[in-house]
Amino acid sequence: MRDSPHWQQDVLHEFSRAAPSYDAHARLQRAVAWRLAALCQRLPIRRGLWVDLGSGTGLLAEALEALHPGQRLTRLDGSQAMLTMQPAGSSTLLWRLQDGLPPWQEPPRLLASSFCLHWLEQPDLQLEHWFRALAPGDWLAVALPVEGSFPQWHAAARVSGERCSAHTFPNPQDLVANLPVEAIQHNRCYRFSQQASSAVALLRPMRQIGAGSSPCTPLGVGGWRRLERCWPDRNSNGQIRLTWLIQILLLRR
Repeated sequence: MRDSPHWQQDVLHEFSRAAPSYDAHARLQRAVAWRLAALCQRLPIRRGLWVDLGSGTGLLAEALEALHPGQRLTRLDGSQAMLTMQPAGSSTLLWRLQDGLPPWQEPPRLLASSFCLHWLEQPDLQLEHWFRALAPGDWLAVALPVEGSFPQWHAAARVSGERCSAHTFPNPQDLVANLPVEAIQHNRCYRFSQQASSAVALLRPMRQIGAGSSPCTPLGVGGWRRLERCWPDRNSNGQIRLTWLIQILLLRR
């Protein structure tokens, strides 16, 4: 099951395995991190403790530090292998976010997270917990893929009769349902598309960064071939497309 301890451990294991090659293949994750950081640049965020939740190799922390000179971030992740990829001198914290947030010695002024929340059990409740952990006036900035991602993959599965093993993403409306309306300063879904010559090539970067974990039994070679023959979005050069729907939320406590 997706919310079992074994599933959570499998996710951490896959990301740890991919840590040395993560940055080389995380082009979408890097682009989203910089977009989120650029939005944060416009906000009146107080200096102090800023934390990158589920930092991975630190793409979001790197972008935020570049756009806020003099401000350092604590990079928190459940994978020691990911934390070892941080630049020398970085502030890091090994912590499983599925267990909640750590006790802070000072109140965090910014909790930021990109491509992490959807891996946690009950992401809507986790998001609310992150928000409630802030002091009034402080900020939560989150980016994550949501329901509506991978429409081509889902359509191909329906037509071919093959099972779709794509990750189940949170519903964007459900994520904010329990949050105060006045706290939501930015709530928008952005579309990003990737292209490749085959379904296997299109999904390879997910495995290369450790994001290929699924509680479903993997498809065999024949299943992937049947899936690809039914892929609905193919251009004149024979390339097929996969679209992500990324929700970005900026919340002020």
